[in-house]
Amino acid sequence: MTKYDYDLFTIGAGSGGVRAARVAAGYGARVGIAEEFRVGGTCVIRGCVPKKLFVYASEFGHGFREARGFGWSADNVRFDWSKLIENKDDEIDRLNGVYIRNLKNSGVDIVDSRATVKDQHTVHLVKENRDITADKILIATGGAPFIDQNVPGHDLGITSNDVFHLEKMPHHVVVVGGGYIAIEFACIFRGLGCEVCLVYRGEDILRYFDRDISVQVHEELKRQGVRVITQTTLEKIEPLNGEEKRIHLSNGNHIDADLIFWAVGRNPATKDLGLEKAGVELTKNGAVMVDEYSKSSVDNIYAVGDVTDRVALTPVAIREGSAFAETCFNDNPTDVDYRFIPKAVFSQPPVGTVGYAEHEARKKFKAVDIYKSDFRPMKNTLSGSEARTLMKIVVNAENDQVVGCHIVGHDAAEMIQCIAIAIKAGVTKKQFDDTVALHPTAAEELVTMREKYKPNV
Repeated sequence: MTKYDYDLFTIGAGSGGVRAARVAAGYGARVGIAEEFRVGGTCVIRGCVPKKLFVYASEFGHGFREARGFGWSADNVRFDWSKLIENKDDEIDRLNGVYIRNLKNSGVDIVDSRATVKDQHTVHLVKENRDITADKILIATGGAPFIDQNVPGHDLGITSNDVFHLEKMPHHVVVVGGGYIAIEFACIFRGLGCEVCLVYRGEDILRYFDRDISVQVHEELKRQGVRVITQTTLEKIEPLNGEEKRIHLSNGNHIDADLIFWAVGRNPATKDLGLEKAGVELTKNGAVMVDEYSKSSVDNIYAVGDVTDRVALTPVAIREGSAFAETCFNDNPTDVDYRFIPKAVFSQPPVGTVGYAEHEARKKFKAVDIYKSDFRPMKNTLSGSEARTLMKIVVNAENDQVVGCHIVGHDAAEMIQCIAIAIKAGVTKKQFDDTVALHPTAAEELVTMREKYKPNV
């Protein structure tokens, strides 16, 4: 008889938790996993996947208009919100089933229940009102949307947990926030034909990205007809007639809308998990403090994914889950390299970025060269769209290494995934220059930029 019920018990069946559980089980561990909502986690159920489906839907709003420039008749088109929701739900159900099937095929026991940590080796299954024991416990509960509860009437708004289940499409949407989720949903709702206003407390949107990206996306939002209000916060929200709400702003103005969408960030989902009682140290915002191997302050309790507040991206959580399993169940200590992680914002046009922003590079390296190109893409010459493409390369001038690449334009995310491979491998600007261009493409601009950018003084 073994001392514990499981070698590993994972709390949270999102991308990181599922990967850790499956890999550990593949190494012969007895593994259980608990999920209080649906297997698949935020990304699959109420995050990246349904969001990208909504992005595709909204792009048709632009596509039908632009098709006329290429000779297509696109008249009397209409959009059916309920059909989108129905088809999205079918796809999410399918993926949920795939995740469940993969776990079961790996030999992982799935428990449909909220789980909390009772002590160093004990997990309490709330729904079943019973305890199980495990040699190692993995916390993979992800994050939860944040709402500013200091704003009177804050509960009249929704978050990303709710937006995929609206019974009908809104007419006028106020998006609160300036990060990638806020930008993406502003574009989604605008592409579907809604009036959209984005309110952000900061000086400009996407503040953690390269400044040129922030400026370019801001201009594209305005070009699409999204009203952008910066350096402004919400004072209060009050209900009006029907579904209308009035949002009072700190600048003295107000906006009436039938949907308020909170996109002001996410917090690690550790509330009432019992971690502190078990001796697990948390940061001020509730994240689990871990070392390079995802171990918490308690030897046998680990954490991966957004709950650690390291890099809140699904592929990173998956890497962390795999590294944890390698370390703990394959006697192969493995950490995660967080350098040169590609990122995307599925705005319209989308953003793709990898490596250092210009301001970061200037702080880290003694000398930096910048190469930039801003142009109207070929497709837009006939489509009538005024959207532009921005490409920017950041180079460490001391050794010619490309340390950053930033793109705003069609297929930016697809391009940046491939470019990230080269940048992570240490590609130089000369090697970019020595690569033959593929014509006619937007991406050829990346290997034809020769002149260093010199800002106007």
